[in-house]
Amino acid sequence: MSNEKHDANRDPITGTPGAHPVGTGLGAAAGGVAGAAVGSVAGPIGTVVGAAVGAVAGGLGGKAAGEAVNPTVEDAYWRENYSSEPYNNKQYGYEDYQPAYRTGYEARSRYAGQSFDQVENNLRSEYEQAKGNSRLEWNDAKHATRAAWHRVERALPGDADGDGR
Repeated sequence: MSNEKHDANRDPITGTPGAHPVGTGLGAAAGGVAGAAVGSVAGPIGTVVGAAVGAVAGGLGGKAAGEAVNPTVEDAYWRENYSSEPYNNKQYGYEDYQPAYRTGYEARSRYAGQSFDQVENNLRSEYEQAKGNSRLEWNDAKHATRAAWHRVERALPGDADGDGR
């Protein structure tokens, strides 16, 4: 792999990795609306103050949700490391494995509190819909999906899905 730098969704102000403008923006918008509604009880000034406070709180919440899994970082990790995984079949390139990894790291937060085995049928369906030109069938792809799932889980505090890992 080349030494090219991968975009880590850098914050436009601080330059720190992990900025998620969509998550932050959606959170800010939702928080602003909620804050304005609560502040309206106190009148027009309360509406303005509530909207501002809600937007800040919502923006921070949206940023945190967006940072739970950074797809740019995950893709860069797997692109760099897939070939050393024990399930890797040399006849397939990263482009074949990529949809399986994406299925795993994106699904982990949607299925919070559930183990991979509990949701494997759902993951199989998601992979089949999103695999595009990948040549991997589920029986091969599921190993990559499981690896990406567990990589995200290891980043979470505690045993997030109760499977002892």
